[in-house]
Amino acid sequence: MDESTQSAEIPTDEQVAAYLARIGAERPARAGAAELARLQEAHLDAVPFENLSIHLGEPVVLEPEALLEKVVGRRRSGFCYELNGAFAALLRALGYRVELLAARVFDGAEPGPPFDHLALRVEADGVAWLVDVGFGRFARRPLRLDERGLQQDPAGVLTITPSTIAPSAGTTGDLDVLLDGTPQYRLDPRPYRLADFAPTCWWQTTSPDSHFTRATTCSRPTPDGGRTTLTSTRATGGTRLLRTAADGTRTEELLDADAALGAYRTHFGIALDRLPTAP
Repeated sequence: MDESTQSAEIPTDEQVAAYLARIGAERPARAGAAELARLQEAHLDAVPFENLSIHLGEPVVLEPEALLEKVVGRRRSGFCYELNGAFAALLRALGYRVELLAARVFDGAEPGPPFDHLALRVEADGVAWLVDVGFGRFARRPLRLDERGLQQDPAGVLTITPSTIAPSAGTTGDLDVLLDGTPQYRLDPRPYRLADFAPTCWWQTTSPDSHFTRATTCSRPTPDGGRTTLTSTRATGGTRLLRTAADGTRTEELLDADAALGAYRTHFGIALDRLPTAP
């Protein structure tokens, strides 16, 4: 990446201030690990995970300026490519060294296609950390990429282990990330550019085989460790408001159109003039 391209991808001081205000965080005095953890948690609490653009007919543009405008200017959010892409731009502006990593999300025992997910490698205090603000229920704090033991987190116990092709066949160079013993995604440790994720992002937003095109979703953690989600499909005949408690118990309420628009505003701070069209 040449110097002019790199500088164009760094937000201005005004954009950084607006982004920090968006997530309710103060500008850190240094690019340290503790500061990184506070920024990650603030982002997760303030910016929901959602795929509404797909169902509103809005393009998903993987360019730093477009991502900042959506997340900060329009006070919307997005899915992994958008959320981690925007957060990477903020972290770079704050002095962190950030690399984009590709991952393959597990669907049962098998990982999905390459570039299925975007996560971040961030250096702070001489340590490489896995940072992810775009994966729904996942670690709330950065994970050490060099740690192979258990890593405690408010979301549960996470482990990062070398993946294998078959028992005793050696490692592939990739890393499997597990939450409470369940594989979440397989991480490719090589750095990529944001544009490298564009083809799979296009597939995720257009293919009838993508789970993102099959239902609308908007989700954010609650202060008590639970999660609030709005989702809809044509089969449900409306938007469902799901409230999941920290212990896993869940309540469900079917909303009409006016109530759904109000729920987007109340629970997620998202003002819509129309509901996304359920597939």
